[in-house]
Amino acid sequence: MSVSHSAFASRDFRVFLASRLMSALGHQMEVVAIGWLVYSMTESAFALGLIGLASFAPVFLMTIPAGHAADRFDRRLISILCYLAVALGSFGLIVAAIIGKDALYAVYAIAALLGTARAFASPATQALMPSLIKTEALPNAISWGTFAWQTASIVGPALGGALYIFGPAVVFGSGMAMFLGSALCLAALKTRAERKPREPVTLAVALAGFKFIRNNPVIFGAISLDLFAVLLGGAVAMLPIYARDILQTGPWGLGLLRASVSVGAILMAVLLARFPLQRRAGMRMLLAVGVFGLATIGFALSTSLVISLIMLFIMGAADMVSVYVRQTLVQIETPDEMRGRVSAVSTVFIGASNELGEFESGMMAAAFGTVPSVVMGGLGAIGVVLLWAWLFPALRKRDHLITPQS
Repeated sequence: MSVSHSAFASRDFRVFLASRLMSALGHQMEVVAIGWLVYSMTESAFALGLIGLASFAPVFLMTIPAGHAADRFDRRLISILCYLAVALGSFGLIVAAIIGKDALYAVYAIAALLGTARAFASPATQALMPSLIKTEALPNAISWGTFAWQTASIVGPALGGALYIFGPAVVFGSGMAMFLGSALCLAALKTRAERKPREPVTLAVALAGFKFIRNNPVIFGAISLDLFAVLLGGAVAMLPIYARDILQTGPWGLGLLRASVSVGAILMAVLLARFPLQRRAGMRMLLAVGVFGLATIGFALSTSLVISLIMLFIMGAADMVSVYVRQTLVQIETPDEMRGRVSAVSTVFIGASNELGEFESGMMAAAFGTVPSVVMGGLGAIGVVLLWAWLFPALRKRDHLITPQS
């Protein structure tokens, strides 16, 4: 089998990939619907930002128990239960959509429930994947896993925007079906992890993931770079405002804007699967985040739908390079018995750069206006790249993603 498809030799990886595709599709559909529903209820950037806060707070609070659970219990079972919980949350969103404005706070509560489920699902599924394939196929599996996520991110927003024409309840019902399908796929996995001696439940054991990352400057630099760059440069939370008030479009236009980010990311994922990074991985990650910041500024200043789509496309492609480098470093250099705790910490960083970034963007937009806040975010992302290149020389000088065996 060719290098670009080496991960597909594993039957369980193919099933796992189908699960990832469905869960991502359901998530992306619902993100569009929740954003449009809340903005239509409130017409408030602050209210949009609160969605991100409600989603991120459980991820932050559950980091330690979620990571410890992923290393102590059956990762497959944890993932199944989490997707069932997300399906239940989708049913709650159906009810909230039918009720209308009076259910605004219920939407925030459900967003918190979904965030809690993702807090446990993310480290469990990330730590599960390496057990399904050979080590040498892991970078390829990461590329295709991201490909599946981004494919769903292209189809999901557009489909969510289109289905929203028939009402938000239709979108949430479709999402619920996707999450149930994802849980069924995980139940069909044949691979079972080897039983390992359970470490005692102590604070030191629970915090081992933080310690491991802190003592590894390359991983720490890569994860924190992604955190601060996307936290500052996160324009995605403001897309409902751009779609309706600046670009003068509707839910379908919002879907196209969200999908454009993923089109760039998915094309880059295919390129990385076919031509994996061989040299200068750290420097290329830094340069990619710099391009992400520049494209964010271009998007912020655009009043043309076409130019906005192009800028978002570039943002998605640049961010994909960062994701590829970070995920590969975390999975390759982390011992299996610690993957759950390390992945949980990584999830907090990435959750902060997305959900907490949405909250930050909402606050900035409410204080300074939508366009100025996104411009400042793009400038901030560029500033972070320059600072990180100085603070983390080990990341800047990192050549190979996987250290060649002598």
